[in-house]
Amino acid sequence: MPKRASAAGGLAVGVLAAMQARGGLWFGWSGETATSVPAEPQMTRRQGVDFATIDLPEDDFEPYYAGYCNATLWPLFHYFVGSMQYSDAQYAAYRRVNELFAERLLPLLREDDLVWVHDYHLMLLGAGLRERGARQPLGFFLHIPFPHVEALRALPAWEDLVRGLLAYDLVGFQTARDLACFRSAVSELLGPAASNLPGGIVHAGHRTRIDVFPIGVDVEGIQREARHSQSSDTVKRMLAGLLGRRCVIGVDRLDYSKGLVDRFLAYERFMERHPEHANHVTFLQIAPLSRADLREYGEIRRSLEQAGGRINGRFAETDWTPIRYLNRNFSHEVLMGFLRNSCVGVVTPVRDGMNLVAKEYVAAQDPDDPGVLVLSTLAGAAEELTGALLVNPRDSRGVADAIHRALAMPPDERRARHRDMLDVLRGHDIHAWHQRFVERLGAREAGQAAAARWRRAGVL
Repeated sequence: MPKRASAAGGLAVGVLAAMQARGGLWFGWSGETATSVPAEPQMTRRQGVDFATIDLPEDDFEPYYAGYCNATLWPLFHYFVGSMQYSDAQYAAYRRVNELFAERLLPLLREDDLVWVHDYHLMLLGAGLRERGARQPLGFFLHIPFPHVEALRALPAWEDLVRGLLAYDLVGFQTARDLACFRSAVSELLGPAASNLPGGIVHAGHRTRIDVFPIGVDVEGIQREARHSQSSDTVKRMLAGLLGRRCVIGVDRLDYSKGLVDRFLAYERFMERHPEHANHVTFLQIAPLSRADLREYGEIRRSLEQAGGRINGRFAETDWTPIRYLNRNFSHEVLMGFLRNSCVGVVTPVRDGMNLVAKEYVAAQDPDDPGVLVLSTLAGAAEELTGALLVNPRDSRGVADAIHRALAMPPDERRARHRDMLDVLRGHDIHAWHQRFVERLGAREAGQAAAARWRRAGVL
């Protein structure tokens, strides 16, 4: 787990839960750079998991991480095609880092290992391992959306990424829509017949199975945290600061895919259309800084500060501020306490692979007096959480009216919607997610027992 990480996201939380449940080796970046990368990974053990980490070359880090990963793949895969940047040098750095991971991981693998690679940073790792002779089952899970080929074709050498994914034995996506988009890319590359074979996709003599594995949350753990956090001084101060007012909450990384500027404008529309809520409702937006060294993220922060200041200046009273906007991290337990004490959760990304905050909001609620989730139809979670009030995040009036409807919703309807969504979360929690993926990966050959391979899963 990178030393520089200040808050664990959905990927880290989900993978750590899988590792703690099954054991194994977590291989990844140390969070540091070096002029010369040591030949041997750094080995540590934390939270019951063995970690093997490597530094990244100083010359490759910026073009790889800030460049190809976050200025090329991230905007493209979230359909911000106009914001995508590309350079041959950055793509070369991406390839070198994936090759470095393959070189350092291969000596650590045992014959009975499973290797489960995660997310867009390492799409070419499987091909690198195969080229070096790895014969272990290789799986890949994409945590972010996969774009339709009509968007993907804007990327030079997009074919390399698709071929790289086809080096894995199993490729998983968050939603059926993402799976269909990947099929569109395979069809464009290999022909329509290749993307519709019942046993998987065959390319260069290798069969790749593809499927949907929506990531879940630890429902029981979140409920424990949410209850326990009520004694936290931070949560008590939050409640005291509301002075009896109801709370509408948003919790997101500061990222343009989260639709935060649109959300502020929708809240302004809410205040315009439903003035009866003035001085009775406070909107709390928590948005920890993310990739603050990238220009686009600085612009988002400035836009939010300007919008929040303007809206507060327009509607505030001497004893009430409509929007509280915080650029800071809180512990996961405290956040669950904030969610539990908020009568409306607003999760309105303009594109998201899943969005675990939506699921955490539902899990954190008091089942006897639950809040209401307002959820973007463009978040992967919308395919499962149909009990939410589903909105188009660009439709400020629709979002505004959904917040009003949530605040006015009768208790019986709130409880029924919450109960249905909680049943879904329990049936597809984080444990079911990793168990299903690992079982499918371990059964690479039809009918082959996977029990021995579960003993030590290599997870990236």
